[in-house]
Amino acid sequence: MVTTGQVGAFAVAALVLIVVPGPSVLFVVGRALAHGRRTALASVMGNEAGLLAAAVCVALGVGTVVARSTAVFTAVKLVGAAYLIWLGVQAIRHRGALGAPGTPAGRPVRGDWHAARQGFIVGATNPKTFVILASVLPQFVHREAGNVPLQMLELGLVAVVIALVCDTCWSLAAARARTWFARSPARTRLVGSAGGASMIGLGVSLAVTGKPE
Repeated sequence: MVTTGQVGAFAVAALVLIVVPGPSVLFVVGRALAHGRRTALASVMGNEAGLLAAAVCVALGVGTVVARSTAVFTAVKLVGAAYLIWLGVQAIRHRGALGAPGTPAGRPVRGDWHAARQGFIVGATNPKTFVILASVLPQFVHREAGNVPLQMLELGLVAVVIALVCDTCWSLAAARARTWFARSPARTRLVGSAGGASMIGLGVSLAVTGKPE
């Protein structure tokens, strides 16, 4: 079990890394702008589930492989990037339907589980998550206390909770801005395009990002 001191120190470090807008923030903001609050929140839940899966993998040692192997890092990176670009293209293609009859602002077009599943894929295939967790988590582990994987998993759960709160706040703020845009068909198409473009931009950025040293 981790101590209160470990949790406090790691929480501060995790908050600094998470609160600054990054891939997850851009993803949920893009979803909120393109599809509304409900889909964005479902995407947040899926994204954090993906983060949890990454934390479990890191605790079990998989994160170290991703962090050290250029081939594995590149494969995971390209899969995540391609999926983000595909999501962005779909958002732009269907931007005109955001304000169409029968699809009120904020209602997901294909369901919450579909949005959550997409969010999970994005969260689980973000190589930066593996690298950050693999490099940061070990620094807060007390090896002399034993059961290192369990300590890393517990600290990973702290990161998931912090990310959940931060990403939810970002998505709600973006969804409120979308409500104003949704009052006009032209604004609706504009915000749908903006949301899709942000996801495409994120995917391209992820694809060209080199492996951290």
